[in-house]
Amino acid sequence: MPRRRIGFWYRFAAVLCKPPLVVLIKRDWRGGENIPAEGGFITAVNHNSHVDPFAYAHYQYNTGRVPRFLAKSGLFKKGFVGAVMRGTGQIPVYRESTDALSAFRAAIDAVERGECVAFYPEGTLTRDPDGWPMTGKTGAARVALQTRCPVIPVAQWGANELLPPYAKKPNLLPRKTHHVLAGPPVDLARFYGEEMTPELLKEATEVIMAAVTRQLEEIRGEKAPATPYDPRRERIEQRRRTQEEQPPAVPPVEQTPTAAPAPAPTVAPAPTPAPVPMNTQTQTPAPTQTGRPTVREGENGT
Repeated sequence: MPRRRIGFWYRFAAVLCKPPLVVLIKRDWRGGENIPAEGGFITAVNHNSHVDPFAYAHYQYNTGRVPRFLAKSGLFKKGFVGAVMRGTGQIPVYRESTDALSAFRAAIDAVERGECVAFYPEGTLTRDPDGWPMTGKTGAARVALQTRCPVIPVAQWGANELLPPYAKKPNLLPRKTHHVLAGPPVDLARFYGEEMTPELLKEATEVIMAAVTRQLEEIRGEKAPATPYDPRRERIEQRRRTQEEQPPAVPPVEQTPTAAPAPAPTVAPAPTPAPVPMNTQTQTPAPTQTGRPTVREGENGT
């Protein structure tokens, strides 16, 4: 795309952003010859810092083919930010759409108009412990297969040393170097004309991410892991490990109801004995009646 079509808002953003980027980071930019001079195309870029969209946009701007980034549609409705997003030609993604292809309709239209659409296929900052690209989402592959446009794999490294993923404070010194390497177009011809099933899109995405990873291997001078980091698989493994670490639940012991103790037998109180009559004169017990008459003195002839 000729530089004259960059537009006022993009030039205004460049005036604001380029000076601090030039001061903060050195540049090692390669592969510009692989950026198409005309026609619509996609760049698939790895993402390892909140700073790298600005650093990568600087690289792409200098090629004369400015990138149109995909962003949430809500950002295009917010005051000054929305005006800048619309003015610089950024592309809204309608995630609330139930049709996956309609969600990327604006990106398809931009490619068909001859724009460069920049995708971060990982969808977020990489969570790989060593900063390698993760597994990608299928949006870039979907747009590429729909439009059959070139897909340029781009790797970058260095902005993550200035501002590591999820860090709040930058490491300003020593001055960091931003490395960018754009590779030749990814060959997706074998997928053309096929039904865009989830399996086919997943396979095409793996081909794109493998190409991006190869570019990063060349920048870093080392081999990436054989299996890319997969956030979904890691979440499943984390849940499994958590369940294994938890002690097994002990089933409650069923208690057999015990019979209530039999009430103690009621013992009737012993009857109170009747008082024995006493002789009022001698305080001795009165004689007991035996049934025989009592003999008194003088009555028996003695």
